[in-house]
Amino acid sequence: MAAGGSPLLEELLREHAPRVLGALARRCGDFSAAEDALQEALLAAHLEWPASGAPANPGGWLFRVGCRRLSDAQESEAARKRRESRAGEERTEVTADAATGEDELMVHDDTLLLFFTCCHPSLTTPSASALTLRALGGLTTAEIARAFLVPEATMAQRISRAKQTILDSGQPFALPAESERARRLEPVLQALYLMFNEGHLGSSGPGLVRVELSTEAIRLARLLRAAQPDDAEVAGLLALMLLTDARRPARTGPDGELVPLHEQDRSRWDRAAIVEGIELVSRALSRGAVGTYQLQAAIAALHDEAPSIDETDWPQVLALYRLLERATGNPMVTLNRIVAEAMVDGPARALESLAELEQDARIAGHFRMTVVRAHLCELAGDRERAIVEYRKAASGTANLPERGYLIAKAARLEAEGGG
Repeated sequence: MAAGGSPLLEELLREHAPRVLGALARRCGDFSAAEDALQEALLAAHLEWPASGAPANPGGWLFRVGCRRLSDAQESEAARKRRESRAGEERTEVTADAATGEDELMVHDDTLLLFFTCCHPSLTTPSASALTLRALGGLTTAEIARAFLVPEATMAQRISRAKQTILDSGQPFALPAESERARRLEPVLQALYLMFNEGHLGSSGPGLVRVELSTEAIRLARLLRAAQPDDAEVAGLLALMLLTDARRPARTGPDGELVPLHEQDRSRWDRAAIVEGIELVSRALSRGAVGTYQLQAAIAALHDEAPSIDETDWPQVLALYRLLERATGNPMVTLNRIVAEAMVDGPARALESLAELEQDARIAGHFRMTVVRAHLCELAGDRERAIVEYRKAASGTANLPERGYLIAKAARLEAEGGG
């Protein structure tokens, strides 16, 4: 998304961009062309709206400008072909009923269509999820690369190949049949999960959270659940988002500083979201086979139900993390399991487990490892080592509130006599 606008303008554009992209892609049949047209429309909005004010129908305005950009691009391409072949090829007209299309944009939400388009059956799950995050989440390539623990250049190539694969498939932009939707759900859910996580704790920037991303992820999860009401994992993911987002009011202090879980004022948590999340995951778990999002939602529910950090059912949390670890093989899950292990078996045993995890190349050197090591050293009473690790972790995050918290932790331990 183009940069440089006010926060309100950015929020408005982010709200409408996915629907407009879906509508443009459906009308022209070319994902890359639609994305280019949307980016030009967003740029035009950044240039015009600050002076003239946002239009009454922002989505319709973006759609109309995007259609003009598509038309200009198609006309230019047709002219090139005529020059090359001297055959007056007729181009597909995308603006003849632009006004009608604008009305359709007000009635139909193409966001779900865009989700299933990005999660094309010919794409791998990582590629589909990455493309979805780019198209619907508005994340940068660098942010997506960090989420997948791969270099930015690798992710850029992955997204580019995914777009080309969709174009080469020749399949129409249409909502797939019910049976086909079920086969495409895994990358859809993964993309929503990653989008929410980036909103819950931004990988970079001045703010701890990116509320527009987590809010949009929840909206999309609700939309997906309405389309797939009997899928337990869809319900589990929505429950996980609600139960996690419920703590957001207490996660930051007056100046935007990070407030860790054990220091949060739990009376500020969103009780309505917690009740809804617990109800969702409870119903989902009763349906039989338990998926990974249901397990994570169950863990979140245990945290949200506990009156304090010490009254949390840590043995149950640890048991659920072990199930999740076996189901996913994800090193980040293992890292969370180690934190729970410290609460049950003590920090010494957890530090041994952390040393074992350091042999995993997927996460070795990741700053989250350093954060956990610092925490465990503090619990074990090794203040000097904790100070070193907290400072090292602070240099590894681009999220400014998180960096400030880690620096403050090191300073507080030093003041208490650790340095």
